Amino acid sequence: MAVSTDLDALLDKAYEDKSLNEILNAPVSALAGVSAGDAELLASAFNVKTVHDLGRNKYFKAAAALVALSEAGAK
Repeated sequence: MAVSTDLDALLDKAYEDKSLNEILNAPVSALAGVSAGDAELLASAFNVKTVHDLGRNKYFKAAAALVALSEAGAK
């Protein structure tokens, strides 16, 4: 079963027509709302250079897990 989704709201205009693989390998500034300056700070602080790096970063994954627990009603 094929799955389709519209990622345009999540991406910078220049990346809206790219494949998932191209997006994952793109700089984090490919994400809507992430500036080149933000990308430099992420690279400096966390060695995050690509969208893939951001998604796999242990600190961001931990924060996302804590938020999910909170939203699920965990105490």
